[in-house]
Amino acid sequence: MTEYGGQTEQAMLTGTVEHIVFCNEDNGWTVLELDTGTTLETVVGTLPQVQVGEQLRLQGDWTEHPSFGRQFKATACESTLPTDETAILRYLASGAVKGIGPATAARIVDRFGADALRILEQEPEELAKIKGITLSKAREMGQSFCAQFGLREVVMTFAGYGLTPNEALRCWKRFGPSTLTRIQANPYLMCSPGLYISFERADSLCLSLHGDKLDPNRLEAGITYVLRHNLNNGHTCLPKDKVIPTACTLLDVPTASVESAVERMLDTMQLRQERIGERLYLFLPRQHEAEMFIAMRMLLMSGMGTVSEADLQLRIDAMERNFQIEYEEQQRRAMIEAVEKGALILTGGPGTGKTTTLRGIITLLESMGETVCIAAPTGRAAKRISQLTGRDAKTLHRLLEVKWDDSDSPVFERNERNPLEADTVVVDEMSMVDVMLFESLLRATKTGCRLIMVGDTDQLPAVGAGCVLQDLIDSGCVPVVQLTQVFRQALESRIVYNAHRIVSGQPLETDNKGDCFFMPRSSAADVTATVLELCHTRLPKAYGYTPLEGLQVLCAGRKGEIGTVETNRRLQELLNPPDKKKAEVTVEGVTLRVGDKVMHNRNNYDIPWTMENGEGGSGIFNGDIGVLEEIRLREDCITVRYDDRLATYTKQDAQDLELAYAITVHKSQGSEFDAVVLPLFHNTPNLCYRNLLYTAVTRAKKLLVLVGSMDTVGRMIENNRKTLRYTGLRHFLSGAVELKL
Repeated sequence: MTEYGGQTEQAMLTGTVEHIVFCNEDNGWTVLELDTGTTLETVVGTLPQVQVGEQLRLQGDWTEHPSFGRQFKATACESTLPTDETAILRYLASGAVKGIGPATAARIVDRFGADALRILEQEPEELAKIKGITLSKAREMGQSFCAQFGLREVVMTFAGYGLTPNEALRCWKRFGPSTLTRIQANPYLMCSPGLYISFERADSLCLSLHGDKLDPNRLEAGITYVLRHNLNNGHTCLPKDKVIPTACTLLDVPTASVESAVERMLDTMQLRQERIGERLYLFLPRQHEAEMFIAMRMLLMSGMGTVSEADLQLRIDAMERNFQIEYEEQQRRAMIEAVEKGALILTGGPGTGKTTTLRGIITLLESMGETVCIAAPTGRAAKRISQLTGRDAKTLHRLLEVKWDDSDSPVFERNERNPLEADTVVVDEMSMVDVMLFESLLRATKTGCRLIMVGDTDQLPAVGAGCVLQDLIDSGCVPVVQLTQVFRQALESRIVYNAHRIVSGQPLETDNKGDCFFMPRSSAADVTATVLELCHTRLPKAYGYTPLEGLQVLCAGRKGEIGTVETNRRLQELLNPPDKKKAEVTVEGVTLRVGDKVMHNRNNYDIPWTMENGEGGSGIFNGDIGVLEEIRLREDCITVRYDDRLATYTKQDAQDLELAYAITVHKSQGSEFDAVVLPLFHNTPNLCYRNLLYTAVTRAKKLLVLVGSMDTVGRMIENNRKTLRYTGLRHFLSGAVELKL
């Protein structure tokens, strides 16, 4: 690679495809050998449907792989089909065209010679003149060849627009043979969900091609982008008086143009509008539909009890005798409400007996012959509630039997037509459940199914859009039992004691006794040095906790000197440095090495795993933490151990992995760790608030060490302004009640 005045000039490579070493049909990732005429070079990159015998002109960079040596990493590709009979025969015999194998290829080339590929593309019916090829088969061969050619045309055309082969492949999967026609008619289709091409990039390209800022497609795409972008900030809707000026600034157009576009989108049902209080709010259709459905469905979950309260009290008395426990009044009330009502929210802070109460509710319902399903938003949360209740628990996605479409959106097998076979569904860590997932759950519950939601509203809200748990509580439409009594044995823990002080806005008590410690430091560098020392030496020596066994560093955010990215780099450097005996792989610019602690960062139900007893299955979940055990890149095999499961990744799947010596507080939701180290020092304002600190503190079971500035801790406790989320659910719940009345 050569640089001129800050510009990078990529290398060029031309040759004929000699051998396809590996090809992932889903994403086009290919490893091939290219005959340049003088050498045989290894080429890697997104090269969809490239076949043996094709002549390629590649643009990219030479790299040195630690295991496989010199490779050419292609970033752009131009393909030329073979022209002489020998090369055409080799191309067709390779299986490039569906339905054509070596014998059929030989007959085609014998009949048509160097004209064979033109016949395939333009006159496929002529193939039916060859013995053994029917007319329908001939047409199928022609369609297969043209589809392959069409994808290549999209890849090459998109390359001229500055788009990658990966992006071209995603668009092809979405729009098929009409990709170029549709994109050229409305280039803003490129920023549709699941294509991962930002509005800014699409807009820059479109303006350079057409230059019309007032193009209706541009205005509508910009307005949609404002609403869709804010889904990532948790908003299911936005005030109209915020959307219009924001879109005007983004698009650099007059207010009247955006206002007209908004009205047009309302007329064509691309947007929905609601008056909430004194303001008008705009919704994308799916979020509007989801919140309205939730409101109507929750209204139908009215009283269901057929058992008298006296009988329930007797059953609870019997449970107390069997379990040698004494439930306090709030806990008994929660158990009775769970049976009598169609829906119940059980909430409370640490040490208030939520788990004990939930076990009691489940036992009570089971004693009445009911089938109870238990679920949580993440794999770690499901595993935790399973351990605490002694019952099987699943992630909500697995409970609903998720499949993933081409845009990585979930499609659930369980729905209105195929509901869950459950009399009661229990959802733990309800604060983490977003609007779209909750709607899917409700669609999958049969009429008469109870819903018990357990959560803590003082924790961080869901990563996805909406504020379901808080909206349900605030609406007053769902029975709520809030456990407030902190049991004496729980208060013996300084972690629990300080968690309740945080919630009530009181300063931490840091006498460094028991299980909670504070280590003041005067700079970010000192904070990092202390965290490294704690993980490498002090905590392993004093308590036996290590980063691989029981110890977790939690950071407020990803960026900065004490964010997860830099902290992981430093911890990896200290705990698992480069070693010639340890294989490694680079994923998204980060090196993962055998022995590293890693986290899986999205639900992937296709990754296979095996247990030590030989039992197998598939599915690794967002938030699962394990240890990278083996890397065999030549076999495209990477293995990670998650507790008692050994999961097998391809290199492409490994994009779901990241270092996990340190994780964000948001990623830790639903999890607990024996020991937590929490660095806090001059957090940015958007990461300096009470429920982030509370969530972090309550992740620690046995030991908590805060490192940094007490001033930062104090500011976090003082800032009780929970992140504002614009949602319509509470409004729709109130409207549903009025409709019922």
